[in-house]
This record gives sequence, structure tokens and C-alpha cells, in this order.
Amino acid sequence: MQEQYRTIAREGVHETEINRSRFICALAPAATEQEAQDFIARVRREHPTATHNCFAYVIGADASVQKASDDGEPGGTAGVPMLQMLTRREVRYAVAVVTRYYGGVKLGAGGLIRAYGGAVGEALDALGTVVRQRFRLATVTVDHQRAGKLENDLRATGRAVREVRYAEAVTIEIGIPEADVESLRRWLADVTAGTAALELGGEAYGDA
Repeated sequence: MQEQYRTIAREGVHETEINRSRFICALAPAATEQEAQDFIARVRREHPTATHNCFAYVIGADASVQKASDDGEPGGTAGVPMLQMLTRREVRYAVAVVTRYYGGVKLGAGGLIRAYGGAVGEALDALGTVVRQRFRLATVTVDHQRAGKLENDLRATGRAVREVRYAEAVTIEIGIPEADVESLRRWLADVTAGTAALELGGEAYGDA
């Protein structure tokens, strides 16, 4: 698995005009290919009279799924430059749709490539990106007496507390970098006099 990846900070739209043609780039995070396709369908419904609705998306921290469509523009002049902009900026789990309303002036192949790639680049700049870091999920089980202080100590030392559950004992779910697992074990043994149990779970990505 990748240690980290970059994705879109939030869904949004950025518009630019080139030679009287309107280029409207809609960007969104997408966890799966289905989410990306649903977003593309939604944008198409919002712009039924547009000349073109071209798209590109990259799914997977390792960019394992990549798709692009020119939607009627000359081959390779729309979807591919959009996809290249996403991959060049190392953006993952993201979908871009550029809606074009033709303004009567032909741009030529080079002009189209610059327009579609540029529309995605400008939208990325406007909306911003965030880095997600790979974490190991871990559950700490501790008695009620020590739970409050331990939770505060975990937060104070910069560890990501994801959930706290109270039952017979208290379980605190945290996310930690893989490299920190052994130091966390030692630290827990120290601060709880060996009474806390640490159980490792799967992996996930969170804000870096």
C-alpha cells in the first residue's frame, strides 16, 4: 500500500472562458469507480444542453483505475489531458468533469488540449488538495479508572483518537503510523503500569 496519497479537499466547480467557449470544471472526491460514474451522470444531468461533458478519474492510492472520455471532442484532446493533469498533480480518488459550451471559435487540437488540461489544473488550484496518510488501526482496552487520562495523553501526544467506547472496560480506537506501533506498546505499558491491552487492526487512510 502507498504510504500516502493526495486528493481533492472538497467538491466544487471552477469556470473559465477561452475564445468565447465556456469550460466548467466540476471536481469531486470519489472513493470508488461507481461514485465517480455517479458524479459524472449528475453533472451531465445538470448540463443537458452542453456541447460536451468530458471526464477523467483516478481511483486507488496507487492510481490503479484510470478512465477518461473525450465525449465527442477530437480523440485525445479532452479526457487524456484532463487525466494527465490529475496524475501529474498526483491526485487520487478523484473525478473531474469539464463541461464545454461552444462559443463559435474553433480552438484546434493544441488549443483543446491546453483548455481541458488547464481547466482541471485551475480547478485544483481553486479547490485545493489534501494529503491522506496510511495508518494502522489499533484498539487500546483499559479500565475506567485510567481511561480519561489515557485518552487525554493519547491526544496530547498527537495520536489520532477515532472512537471511544464505554462498556465493562473502555476501548479507545486510534490510528497510528506503522512505524510507531512498538513505541506505542512501550509507552502504553509505562503510562498504565502494564494494565492496557493493545490490539492491532487493519489499515486505513486519514488526514496527514
